[in-house]
Amino acid sequence: MSEVRFDGRAVIVTGAGRGLGRSHALLLASRGARVVVNDVGGATDGDGADASPADDVVNAIRAAGGEAVASYDSVATPEGGAAIVQTALDAFGQVDAVVHNAGILRDRSFPKVTPEDLDAVLAVHLKGAFHVTRPAFEVMKARGYGRIVLTASASGLFGNFGQSAYGAAKMGLVGLSNVLAVEGERHGIWSNVVAPIARTRMTAPVFGAMMDPFDPAHVSPVVAWLCSEACDVTHEVFSVGAGRVARVFVGLTPGWFAGGEPPSVEDVVAHADDIRRTAGFIVPTSVQDEFEQLKPLLVEDA
Repeated sequence: MSEVRFDGRAVIVTGAGRGLGRSHALLLASRGARVVVNDVGGATDGDGADASPADDVVNAIRAAGGEAVASYDSVATPEGGAAIVQTALDAFGQVDAVVHNAGILRDRSFPKVTPEDLDAVLAVHLKGAFHVTRPAFEVMKARGYGRIVLTASASGLFGNFGQSAYGAAKMGLVGLSNVLAVEGERHGIWSNVVAPIARTRMTAPVFGAMMDPFDPAHVSPVVAWLCSEACDVTHEVFSVGAGRVARVFVGLTPGWFAGGEPPSVEDVVAHADDIRRTAGFIVPTSVQDEFEQLKPLLVEDA
């Protein structure tokens, strides 16, 4: 198998000053990518700013012979997202891949989550992905090539106590990626999601020594694959951590068909087991796939 390289490619990595983003940026640069290292340098709750995390990664890449530029713009605003993409265009003349890794935490049990907490978390995770990928998508579309990698979490996919805002934002990224995959495919743009389990400054205080096996270096090779020309998949989600990579997917079961008349509540109760049975599921890749499942039933009923 030939070595996966990024020579001549330009990649944006948000939240690249520390943890997972730093690991992604360093690996991509070591494989020849020209990297925009974006990081505001704030605290884990989003407060404050510091240029040194992004600068440190840029300096490390350059010291190793690679190419990188720093961006300190916030993903939380449309102007910030546009500025990040413009940094890539000014420095490298193109954008070939975007890795949206930037994130903050405002963990509280649901009754204690404030509207301000929700807004802050959505602004960085979900809106941030939109703000960065929208201008990047236009550049990729014009070039007929692109790779988008969004960072979700098991908290969104499966749920976790105290992370309602975070989980909502992370699952929203799966929905965004699904649409980008559908719209981007005809333009050679693939979009996928990683749900990493990694030791970072966000997870270490919560889980302590339990996170020791979860080095971010386990996650970055998967991200690099999804950013590369070697990647031939789109519209997928991958759980990654501690040396394991696994696909996560939404399945659609055959379900129960009530017939032409609306069912009664009692009908639904009586057929709950049929509705919930998982045997024979499919993995839809678009809304059309669901309608394809319904078509034979609707024709038969007519």
